[in-house]
Amino acid sequence: MTAPAAPRQSRSGPRAAAAAGRARVAVAPPILVRQVRNGIEESVHRGDIVEVDAAGRVVRALGDPDRLVTLRSCAKPFGLVALIEAGGIEAFELVPSELAIMASSHSGEDLHVRTLQGMLRRANLSQSLLATGSEGMPLDALTAARLARDGEKASPIRHMCSGQHTVSLLLSKLRGWDPADYWHDDHPSQVAYRSAVARAFGTTPDRLITAIDGCGVNTYAFPLREIARAYAFLADPDAIAARDPRRSVAEPLRIVRDSMLAEPEMVAGSRDRLDTSLMKALPGRLVSKGGMEALRGLAILAGPRNGRPEGPSGMALKIEDGDGYDRGTWAATVEALRQAGVLDGQALRVLGRYHRPVTLDPHGRVGAEAIVSFELAPVGELIR
Repeated sequence: MTAPAAPRQSRSGPRAAAAAGRARVAVAPPILVRQVRNGIEESVHRGDIVEVDAAGRVVRALGDPDRLVTLRSCAKPFGLVALIEAGGIEAFELVPSELAIMASSHSGEDLHVRTLQGMLRRANLSQSLLATGSEGMPLDALTAARLARDGEKASPIRHMCSGQHTVSLLLSKLRGWDPADYWHDDHPSQVAYRSAVARAFGTTPDRLITAIDGCGVNTYAFPLREIARAYAFLADPDAIAARDPRRSVAEPLRIVRDSMLAEPEMVAGSRDRLDTSLMKALPGRLVSKGGMEALRGLAILAGPRNGRPEGPSGMALKIEDGDGYDRGTWAATVEALRQAGVLDGQALRVLGRYHRPVTLDPHGRVGAEAIVSFELAPVGELIR
């Protein structure tokens, strides 16, 4: 039997090598969500949650805050910085909806396709250059059903990562690089994207642990606490110290944050997407970005919690089993935000179907429910 391939690293740096090679004791993550049918526990979803403040201090944690995970689509808000730094907003007259979709995992609805086509048309680029593939797309069930009814096959522009790939195409157009092979690891657009991600995480490209994402470009691996720290940075790029090396990307990252806050339906979709629903329930207060295999990054802007003002923070949540049904991620995310004091009242009620997702039978009766089962206490309360 062939051994599984080890994670790839860009020119192995000491910190990346230590993260990849550190021996860890295998401990099962805590149970976050239980799937219950008529009082019978059918299955459980285990996972890890960590919240950090703007300075990177752990505020709340459950499970292993140092669990190494691949960012997948949670990398997208940070990679978009590369296009903004290159002058892409001015060169292509980009507006917030277009910036938001380039940081998205969109549902492939017509509003997403029209937005992407508008950018590509202005840049005189063909959408046939998109190299995402189209397997399993679009994510939106109604759009997929309509295409099937009309005998249409989804093209790559309906892929959830086509916005991310458009970043590379626009960068290539701006810099005069050949766009045909933009998805190759050594293409200058990928080098620029990788650099932006590294700087947002306070490291350098040569120290990144890389892997191939589902859409064919690189993704990057970090401990959960580092992902939470990056999302705290996204929540308030100005909250970091002037001497912090991440300061160089603070201004473009603020533009990314504000675009995502302004256009939540471009970040995910208009139907059955937790990221969009969270951001609409808490307008101007939260950026939510999911990634495949049940990872989610949350940038929580400063505001009241339990009646008291609190500063910005970042939260990262990972469901161990990948959560193919979404129910574990949905329920755990909403509950974590509730326990952190971010969600309450009307906003929490609006998100009820995500907080306690139900499974219906063919007649519309509730057959099973996903029920949260954890306590995310502040770290200070755990120290005796």
